[in-house]
Amino acid sequence: MQRLDKLLAGTGKWSRREVKLLVKQGRVLADGAPAPSSEEKYDPETVMLTVDGENVFWRKHTWVMLNKPDGYLSATEDGKGKTVLDLLPPDLQKLELFPVGRLDKDTEGLLLLTDDGQTAHRLLSPKYHVDKVYYARVDGCLEEVDCRAFEMGMTIGDGLVCRPAGLKILTAGAQSECLVTLREGKFHQVKRMLAARGKPVIYLKRVAMGKLTLDEKLRIGEFRLLTENELNMLRGNMEDT
Repeated sequence: MQRLDKLLAGTGKWSRREVKLLVKQGRVLADGAPAPSSEEKYDPETVMLTVDGENVFWRKHTWVMLNKPDGYLSATEDGKGKTVLDLLPPDLQKLELFPVGRLDKDTEGLLLLTDDGQTAHRLLSPKYHVDKVYYARVDGCLEEVDCRAFEMGMTIGDGLVCRPAGLKILTAGAQSECLVTLREGKFHQVKRMLAARGKPVIYLKRVAMGKLTLDEKLRIGEFRLLTENELNMLRGNMEDT
């Protein structure tokens, strides 16, 4: 059982003070009847709430899929530049969401934002081996010997030890395209591994995380909430590994 003001404030659309006023004005209905008080407690799993005639859907946690653009930091705040939270509307910004892992400032693609710390931690933990897949365009011609180097794991000249990873060549030439699959997320890892093979990255985009792939309908900078099926997909990935 949770207080009404907490339930409605948890959507990010109203503050608790605003909920109190809405209830006083009779604009909040709980199971079809005017809510008697903003402090009234309800079962969030079963209560039907409406505000001004519109249904309000309660979520225990919020999960957002963002197609991150170049130039935004994967952080909750930064005094010098724009963060991915600046791409969200005010109602979602109120929910204290945070990025699940990081993408470099100049890297695009799939970034999850949530307020579910426990699940986020498991997604990032090496214990659960959740694959992260990146599309990369590099300067130089990729070869099968590069794929074998990734498969064996690498120790880069600066001392970075990288676990075995996947490298799938899509095109090969003066510039090459590939998919890189990691089960860890060390600092600039994709860029550093490819640079160690003499193929510096020109463009990088994350396209999948576990069984979840970036929604192709999302344009750069756009976002949407994850569906229940997608959340189950993420959790299933952690259980299967």
